[in-house]
Amino acid sequence: MAAKCTHLDHIHNVHPKTNGCEECLKMGDTWVHLRLCMECGHVGCCDSSKNKHATKHFHTTHHPIMRSIEPGEDWGWCFVDQLELMFK
Repeated sequence: MAAKCTHLDHIHNVHPKTNGCEECLKMGDTWVHLRLCMECGHVGCCDSSKNKHATKHFHTTHHPIMRSIEPGEDWGWCFVDQLELMFK
């Protein structure tokens, strides 16, 4: 039996608060890919980026689900359950 995410109730109709990683923009730094917090709309950089702000956002806020906001990507990740999610 496949594992299921137990945090789907944390997915809200959010919109990105910024047009890039919030923290990197403030620092004047760069990022590789962007992730959107599905609870609050925070935009953070992925773990391939040197600052890993999306993961840091999870550790600070405990908001469990983020999704890629890269063009053509429709996947997300639950940090708590360690599961990939598909968005359509």
